[in-house]
Amino acid sequence: MQALVKLGFKLGKRSWWLTAVLWLVAIAPARAELDLRVSIERDVPAVQIGSNTASVLKDGSGRVLGQLPQGTSLIATPDTAGLKINDWQLSAVWLEPQNGGFVYIDNPNDNTRGRYYRGRVLVVPTSSGLTAVNYVDLEEYLYSVVGSEMPASWHLEALKAQAVAARTYALYQRQTSGNTVFDLGNTTRWQAYGGAEKEASSTIAAVRATRGQVLTYNGQLINAVYHSSSGGHTENSEDVWVSPLPYLRGVPDYDQAAPVFQWTETFTAEQMRQRITGVGNILRFELVQASPNQRLRRVRVVGDSGSRELTGDQMRQALNLRSTLFTIQPQAGQVASAQGAAAPLSFQVTGRGFGHGIGMSQYGAFGMASQGSSYRDIVTHYYRGAILSRIRVQ
Repeated sequence: MQALVKLGFKLGKRSWWLTAVLWLVAIAPARAELDLRVSIERDVPAVQIGSNTASVLKDGSGRVLGQLPQGTSLIATPDTAGLKINDWQLSAVWLEPQNGGFVYIDNPNDNTRGRYYRGRVLVVPTSSGLTAVNYVDLEEYLYSVVGSEMPASWHLEALKAQAVAARTYALYQRQTSGNTVFDLGNTTRWQAYGGAEKEASSTIAAVRATRGQVLTYNGQLINAVYHSSSGGHTENSEDVWVSPLPYLRGVPDYDQAAPVFQWTETFTAEQMRQRITGVGNILRFELVQASPNQRLRRVRVVGDSGSRELTGDQMRQALNLRSTLFTIQPQAGQVASAQGAAAPLSFQVTGRGFGHGIGMSQYGAFGMASQGSSYRDIVTHYYRGAILSRIRVQ
C-alpha cells in the first residue's frame, strides 16, 4: 500500500514528474533515463578524443563523417570555421563509441592524463578555445560521481546517501545553470566526476538501489550541496552564503572520525606577508564577523603599514586552508618591524572540518551509517524538511 503525491513541472523539452513517497511505505520501481551534459575540458587549446571500441565521428548536425578504429584518437584544435580535426573544418564534432564502449577525453597540452567516460562526447568551439562535453546517462554518471566523492569501501548506506544527494544536485544544476553548452563540470566546483576508473561494484550498487530518487522541498528539487566534514556542526546557508534556504539548516554532525575533524597549520611571518599583501608585516588578526558556530565570515588583518578586511573565503584561499572554521594565534617570539611595531615571527592556524559546512557532511554520513542509520535517515538529517521523491522522464 502506497500514498503517492505527483508533482509535475517542465524542464527543457522533457516533462518531469516527482513522486513523493511517505517514509513508512514501499517504493515502487521507477525509471530515470536522461543525458546530462558534463564539461570535461573547458576553454582549452586542443582536445584529444577516442574510444576503447570502434566509434563513429559526426559533425555538429549529426552527419556521419567516418568511423574511428578501436584504440585510436584524433586531436581537435580551434579554427576560423569553429574547429579543425584531421582535414575537416567543422562547427562542432561528435564521437560516439559503439558496442558499449567508453569515450576517451584529454587535453593533450597539459600534464594530466586523459580518462575514459561512459556516453559520448561533443567538442565545440568557445571564445577561449574548445570545450569537450560528455553526454552521459544520469544514472551511469552517478556510478563515477559516488566513487569520486566517497571511498568505494565505505558503508553502503553512506554511498546511497551520496547517490541521492549527487543525483539531486546534478538535476538542480541542469535546471538552473542557464548554460547553453553544459549543465555542470567535472570538478569539485560542481561535484567530482573522475570517469570510468572511479566506478566500483559498491558505487554501482548504491546508485541502482536509489535509482531515480531525489530530494524535494515544496515540490521542487533542492540544491543538495554537500561537503567533506563540518567539524562538528553544519551551518545555516545564510550564515555562510547569502540566501536562507529552509532545508539547509545547521545540525549536529557525526564526523568526529574524520582525519580533517581537527587540524593545524603554521606560517612564518614572511609566508603570511607574501600571501596577504597590502598591510606590510602582519601584527595581528581581528575577528569582525563569525557564524553562530564560529565559522569566520570577516576578519581584519592589521599590519605595520595598514589594515584590510577579508572575507572568510578570501582568507581560506589565501592560506589554502581546509575550511573557514579556524582561529589564528601568534607564536612565541617577536621581532621589531621597520616601523617599530612588534611583529610575530610565526602564526599557528587551528581549525576544524573540510569544506563550506552546508548540507550533508560526507564524513557525517559515514559516521551515521556506521552507527546503523539508513540512507533515508542520513539525507533527512542533513536536509531538513526535504522529502525523498522519485523522478521519471517522459
